[in-house]
Amino acid sequence: MSVSTILLAFALMLILEGALPFLAPAVWRETFRRLLALSNGQIRFIGLLSMLAGIALLVVFFP
Repeated sequence: MSVSTILLAFALMLILEGALPFLAPAVWRETFRRLLALSNGQIRFIGLLSMLAGIALLVVFFP
């Protein structure tokens, strides 16, 4: 994996992360309000699921 591939992946992540606050700031704000109400364990579980989904996508599409 080259440096340019890593930079491309990082750039795409920033675009996707910035899309929701740009397109729907009220939804983004409400999402964070709900996130603050979750316990640390629930947030960790969501993070774990997110990482596993990312790994699964990498394994499936980039064997």
